[in-house]
Amino acid sequence: MTETAISSHDNPIFKRLKKLAESARARREARMTLLDGEHLLAAYLDAGGQPHTLVRATSFDAATFEALAARCLQAKRIVLPDALFAALSPVSTPTGMLAEAAWLAPPAIDATPLVIVLEDIQDPGNLGSMLRSGAAAGATLAVLSKGCHDAWSPKALRGGQGAQFVLPMLLGVELAAWLHAFAGRSIALALGQANDFYAQDCVGPMALIVGNEGSGVSPAVTTHASLCAQIPMPGRVESLNASAALAVAVFEVVRQRHR
Repeated sequence: MTETAISSHDNPIFKRLKKLAESARARREARMTLLDGEHLLAAYLDAGGQPHTLVRATSFDAATFEALAARCLQAKRIVLPDALFAALSPVSTPTGMLAEAAWLAPPAIDATPLVIVLEDIQDPGNLGSMLRSGAAAGATLAVLSKGCHDAWSPKALRGGQGAQFVLPMLLGVELAAWLHAFAGRSIALALGQANDFYAQDCVGPMALIVGNEGSGVSPAVTTHASLCAQIPMPGRVESLNASAALAVAVFEVVRQRHR
């Protein structure tokens, strides 16, 4: 398939891509996003997705682009001057390749429930990393509150490194109601708790709740959790990063279930 060269900010295709790069509303309405770089595109293809449009910067290696494009059966191919491409990139050092792609809806995972429940996570890198940890640990579902950053933003996708393509997600959820209906045990990770997280039985159906990076889990959510627990921290720091706390907790569940 031949490439189409675009050199103007006023081109309608460029404008569409720019909206997807910058606007959560545009991504939500179109159920589309931008995948930044070779790795994300390869992960998307491996998960069964097919991108709508492939975009490369003029300086991007043509052979690498062709190898990936060969797996994209119907995708349009766009080439942009480096400066124009940089206007779409979510990072200061552009990868040189983007793909316009539809959101995927991974099938339900048939396993003992292990749900990560995320409340008002604001940093896209944190959010992506948390989804990545959940997916790596075999989580069966991610439940995100209305106040979370957009899970399909280019920066969150970079942090997730493909997690959004394989981990089923519920977005914009009222967490208190969801927890009330959850049939398993739910543990909110919080500071200053008497309950030791490592002392908890995590073998059965489990939901792990992590709150906002600054304020933690809200009282409205902790009220509906089975209990609150703290990860022991013998070192001389006040707290763990929210993403690190979830990674510790979710792999403690893995350890217990493998025991």
